[in-house]
Amino acid sequence: MRLSLLPLRLAIFQSPSPIAPSGAFFSSTLTTNESSYVMEAHLVPPTATAVNTGWRALMVQGPLDFSLTGILSSIAAPLASARISIFAVSTFATDYVLVKEDTLGAALHALRAAGHEVLES
Repeated sequence: MRLSLLPLRLAIFQSPSPIAPSGAFFSSTLTTNESSYVMEAHLVPPTATAVNTGWRALMVQGPLDFSLTGILSSIAAPLASARISIFAVSTFATDYVLVKEDTLGAALHALRAAGHEVLES
């Protein structure tokens, strides 16, 4: 699998009111129980709650066909073995795996040791 490390610093947070898309990376998940967002840390609005900063994103090179299986598992398993937590975001065309910045070096090492190619820009 080929992954690209995005140069962005991201935050994951909740918000009591809808957030307008902003920046180079924006993801929202709305359920009956909560509204969760991922976006560039410096763009998080002051109304955000439960803000968790310090995330970096690895993008799976796509597009990925919906018939493919085990993509996230092949990335998550070596990271779990290295005791690195992840936050996954999927889009129509690909997947993103977020890791905390303080574990980034270990994450890159674990992924490369598992046979993944990781491109850093």
